[in-house]
Amino acid sequence: MAELINPNPIIHERRAILRTKPLQRKDDVDDGDREPIDALEIFDHIRDINDPEHPYTLEQLNVVSEEQINVDDARGRVSVQFTPTVAHCSMATLIGLSLRVKLLRCLPPRFKIDIKLAPGSHSSEAAVNKQLADKERVAAALENPNLLAMVNKCLAAPAGDGADGGEGGRTPYQGDG
Repeated sequence: MAELINPNPIIHERRAILRTKPLQRKDDVDDGDREPIDALEIFDHIRDINDPEHPYTLEQLNVVSEEQINVDDARGRVSVQFTPTVAHCSMATLIGLSLRVKLLRCLPPRFKIDIKLAPGSHSSEAAVNKQLADKERVAAALENPNLLAMVNKCLAAPAGDGADGGEGGRTPYQGDG
């Protein structure tokens, strides 16, 4: 077995999500309107992504948090920052790619998705951010069957876990219907 990048990560409890304002119900939305998407909804989509190295989720390792998510629903923009558990994490690009793929599969196509490392969180921050922002590199990466299999493994529901990771019961966005 390969040596772990971070052999002793700090594990955080899965936190309960309390919505401070009620979500707009589909019945309350006119036909011409759309349901707004907020940071809490984005966090709920990405919190159960599996870490590629450890049997924990990105939330449990504190790699993602609601505070690191910005949503501009009116402009169709979602920005997610993530913090690897160590500054030299070689899995940072794979984690970022997994975050992007998960959101591409879950969000309406009107959203532009930005995935970046949190400032100062990685020794190769600029290089990783450049890779994650490059549409052609992302597309090429997803054409690689081995890399796509690793992304899909990160997005799969944890074995024996009742948490809804990956697509687990949720269907990707399919429009109004």
